[in-house]
Amino acid sequence: MKKLSPNAPCPCGSGQKYKKCCRRYHQGGRAPDALSLMKSRYSAYAAGAVDYIIDTTHPDNPQYDTDRERWRNEILAFCRGTRFEGLEILAYRNTDSEATVRFVARLSGDRMEECSRFLFDDRWLYHSAIENCG
Repeated sequence: MKKLSPNAPCPCGSGQKYKKCCRRYHQGGRAPDALSLMKSRYSAYAAGAVDYIIDTTHPDNPQYDTDRERWRNEILAFCRGTRFEGLEILAYRNTDSEATVRFVARLSGDRMEECSRFLFDDRWLYHSAIENCG
């Protein structure tokens, strides 16, 4: 994993430069909706923005770790050992307090499909992977 240049294409696939897209969230801006959060989390993994990943994970997430340093090191190892090759959004459903995003992420030559659940409580947070997006 290399440090992502602000002028590089954003890993989320928007077609914009990273500095005009997900970087603003990684630097403290709040994602306006769950879809933006999902895309910015994918970009955060690609950019190594580990604190953003941790800060946007719901405390009820099964992988949530109160030992922030240990969790940070685990995420960083994943980021360093993975090539982030693309993101495709397949479906998005939302209400005011809950949303799901079904997506395909291409990682190190493999294809990972997931349905992610997001909850809103003052801000959007990634809750967990779920079996079905409905």
